[in-house]
Amino acid sequence: MGEWIRFWIVAAILMCGIIAFIMATVGVLRFGFVMNRMHASGIGDSLGLGCVVIAMIVASGLNLASLKLLLLILFMWLTSPVSTHFLSTIEINTNPFIRRHVRIVSDESGTVDSKKGMR
Repeated sequence: MGEWIRFWIVAAILMCGIIAFIMATVGVLRFGFVMNRMHASGIGDSLGLGCVVIAMIVASGLNLASLKLLLLILFMWLTSPVSTHFLSTIEINTNPFIRRHVRIVSDESGTVDSKKGMR
């Protein structure tokens, strides 16, 4: 009986992860602006991968592999925002038509603060 409960819990969490991945894929394909695409792909990174790895942890039980899977989630949650910030900085600095989508605000030193510039 306990194995069936674990099976259905794992199946439900996996389905949530698969739905998050599908939504992220549709968002990446549907949105036209790079910043919107990065937001949609970030959902797939964070929520989709998190759900899939949590389902794997529940399926395997508490052991050393579960600890490794938790470290994988931690690594992905720490590196995904860094890479997204890097890509958005590149987009702001290289796209000549960026001012059509966002308002760029820079301080006296010339550094760009994109959070202040959003409409």
